[in-house]
Amino acid sequence: MESYPAVENHGLIGDLQTAALISTDGTVDWFCAPRFDSPSVFGALLDRREGGHFQLSPDGVDYTSKQLYLPGTPILITRFHSADGVGELLDFMPVTGERATDQHRLIRLVRMVRGTMRFRFHCQPRFNYGRDPFELEVHPEGDVFRSATMTFTLAAFKNVERKFHVGDFHRDADGVSARFTLHAGDIGGVALETASPHAPRALSTDEACELLAETRDYWRRWVGGSRYKGRWREMVERSAMTLKLMTYAPTGALVAAPTAGLPEQIGGQRNWDYRYTWIRDASFSVHALLRLGFTDEARKYLLWLEARIREAHDGNLPLQIMYRIDGSPDLPEEVLGHLEGYRGSAPVRIGNGAADQLQLDIYGEALASLELADRDGLIAPYEGWRKTAGLMDWLCEHWDQPEDGVWETRSGRQDFTYGRVLSWVALDRAIRIARRRGRPGDIARWSAERDAIYEQVMTRGFHPERRAFVQHYRSDILDASLLAMPGLDFISPTDPMWESTLRAMDTELVSDSLVYRYDPNASPDGLAGTEGTFNMCTFWYVEALALAGRIDDARLTFEKMLTYSNPLGLYSEEIAPTGEQIGNFPQAFSHLSLISTATHLDELLDQQG
Repeated sequence: MESYPAVENHGLIGDLQTAALISTDGTVDWFCAPRFDSPSVFGALLDRREGGHFQLSPDGVDYTSKQLYLPGTPILITRFHSADGVGELLDFMPVTGERATDQHRLIRLVRMVRGTMRFRFHCQPRFNYGRDPFELEVHPEGDVFRSATMTFTLAAFKNVERKFHVGDFHRDADGVSARFTLHAGDIGGVALETASPHAPRALSTDEACELLAETRDYWRRWVGGSRYKGRWREMVERSAMTLKLMTYAPTGALVAAPTAGLPEQIGGQRNWDYRYTWIRDASFSVHALLRLGFTDEARKYLLWLEARIREAHDGNLPLQIMYRIDGSPDLPEEVLGHLEGYRGSAPVRIGNGAADQLQLDIYGEALASLELADRDGLIAPYEGWRKTAGLMDWLCEHWDQPEDGVWETRSGRQDFTYGRVLSWVALDRAIRIARRRGRPGDIARWSAERDAIYEQVMTRGFHPERRAFVQHYRSDILDASLLAMPGLDFISPTDPMWESTLRAMDTELVSDSLVYRYDPNASPDGLAGTEGTFNMCTFWYVEALALAGRIDDARLTFEKMLTYSNPLGLYSEEIAPTGEQIGNFPQAFSHLSLISTATHLDELLDQQG
């Protein structure tokens, strides 16, 4: 098995319709086009030999490398240091806008800061997850890679002083490579464009620098719209940009992560495709976005959500837990048996079979986001409210049944406590909207069912011997999803039942401030193996500590959590016992919960004085 870079040794770039991951050695290890959920063109993250890659790095010299973002942007800078000089690789994707397009550009600009350095690039695509062959067409200013499913062009920059000749390209069955030397002050590079209607055209270095400036200015204008001025501002803004990078601009839908198949345990089976929009994740993002003042992004997602609610009400109830970014419900799961998986973690799955699960919590997350938006002045239109009210009528009839749960277990349905709590949230928030706006709805029925859920959770969800709320009614297992209970106004953070629950979690689920979702050995979830601590749960734990008055513990736990990000401020889904990041990367759950936790903790610290 060939060597794989650590998950956290990557930076993310994107153009608001797709994204790429680039490792610290200058290799594009992951790129899907034309959308996040399209087949990969470069997939070395899942198979170093067969996945395809696009490397641009120093050639024949010992070097060290570090990555950073150009401040206020997702323009990725990889700095190469050697005894002979220092070079910088700037990777970025010019923003495509809100019209869906197959045309996407990945610009790789190299500039020599001092000294001299020889570079090599190797573009080795593997279309359709490495399943489709391609033909290579040679043109005067570049090359065209053509497969049955997509096409892209590759062209080097034109430099007036030192031309990077296309004749320097070496072409073979694997792809295209070239070597070139830059001296202090020189700029070179290559540009890749998918689905270009024209023959390859070499950019001048001036054109490349102009695209760089336009991309920089777009992102700085956008992040400048944040109204947050509190503590940890740099991390909050980086998380906001990361969420923006994972949002499909034509529809406003947020993907859970831009990657597929990255394992929750190295060598294990928990390797899922996260390039879709979960109702849960995207609804949580509304809270984060509105806290920062990004109302346009919140509004766009809410329109997407209302469309899914309308479709469900028109005969396809209940809601699916996830959809494709265009709203399609079709996500068949398949195994890519020809790929070895990240560090041998097979099977590699694309699609997601959990889409058909029944998860009752999604209604609470959806209604919580709608109610928060309503308070912020984003008021649902008549038709949207009418369909939402119909969804609440459906929930009144169906909340009291076993379900698959928030963690998408594959071991059979249970009466999960978190699902009941969030069903309560759904009805409670619907009642709030109806009363605030004088909207029609069966408030008497919603209130009666809401109260019935509350009594059931308090009597059946709380285990008297454990003195804690538990994962489901037939269990004595703790579950970190319940850390959200006080923040959702379901229970007072000083209620003795909650205080004893939090103490139990301190003992059983928390490891040096990091939080496990649950113990899969004690509560089998239908899958072999274990997993790391779950980043979102750790952020929820911070909020729970703060609400319980343990503000010093909350701040220390939050500060510790910040040390687990990569140098760029990015988080995957989980942290392994070794401290390395595991799971799909970067993970929307992690970043949206960082924003919500940071802003809330900042308010509480200000109140404390």
